[in-house]
Amino acid sequence: MTREELFSLKLPAWDEAAAAEVRQRWDRIAKPLDSLGEFERIFVRIGGLTGDAEIRTAPRTLVVFCADNGIVREGVSQCGQEVTAMVAEDLARGTSNVNRMAARAEVRVLPVDMGIAAERTPEGLTDLHVCRGTKDFLLEPAMTEQETLDAIAAGMGIAAERKACGDRILAAGEMGIGNTTTAAAVIAGLTGCPAEEVCGRGSGLSDEGFSRKREVLREAMKRYHFPAEALRVLSCVGGADIAGLCGLILGAALNRIPVVLDGLITAAAALAAERILPGSRRALVASHLGKERGMEIVYRELSLDPVIRAALALGEGSGAVMLFPLLDLADAVYDTKRTFAQIELEPYRRFH
Repeated sequence: MTREELFSLKLPAWDEAAAAEVRQRWDRIAKPLDSLGEFERIFVRIGGLTGDAEIRTAPRTLVVFCADNGIVREGVSQCGQEVTAMVAEDLARGTSNVNRMAARAEVRVLPVDMGIAAERTPEGLTDLHVCRGTKDFLLEPAMTEQETLDAIAAGMGIAAERKACGDRILAAGEMGIGNTTTAAAVIAGLTGCPAEEVCGRGSGLSDEGFSRKREVLREAMKRYHFPAEALRVLSCVGGADIAGLCGLILGAALNRIPVVLDGLITAAAALAAERILPGSRRALVASHLGKERGMEIVYRELSLDPVIRAALALGEGSGAVMLFPLLDLADAVYDTKRTFAQIELEPYRRFH
């Protein structure tokens, strides 16, 4: 993919007729109007995106992009980047935390190597790597522009493949030591927000480590003259996982398939996708509001309202997977044949 090809992408038209049909169907069901709150709004968005009022939440796949980040060398993480490959191997074996959750929620897990710092891709992962770990972005840009474009294209390809395989909805996940720093840097680089507003403690930092993380973000803002356009931000301070996630979201929007976001890293990718292709946010479902401060900034920018508020910070796409059983329960009501007309009751009226 070239820069020109990326910025020439065009979204399919939003189907307002299908969205309106979903709204009307909710209103006909024998229950108080709008009583399923955000779930009703999610279903309306899915209908408008897909062009189909018959909402289906399965089959579904969680795509977990795995990559390492050179910024770990600056002391912004509690553990070393060798952990990325270890967890990626667990994902491939089906033994990681999110695998157990996904099995219970009937979600397929697809782990992808986008840039693990290892000699070879761990067995069982889809190999789409564009680098073997990014560079330390305090010393040089994390990726070349072409590596970034290749990662975006890889993510777009996965979305198209999953649509062709029959998936009705996707979930976005990631694994990469140091990627709360890269995600915070991307959010700051896109919005211009200061480090103090976007920076969190990730998987756990001492006060000294947290101070260093904020210092790193401040230095990056100055070095790269942020804020800037999305492709440059991703190349300078992003990770291969974030670029791949950005591509997954763009590909999903282009192929009319909804994507459930997880935490900070997927939120950063979503904001980048919206900046590259305005309107791609219509494909997004926000699963939860995690502990990282930058998520609130992104969700305000994207006008998204996360469903779960439980201070989650597990990663790997776990928060996204947790949303699926709730979507299934909402779908059980949406699929009901019990309308006001059938039970011969006067329907509720909407006054505001």
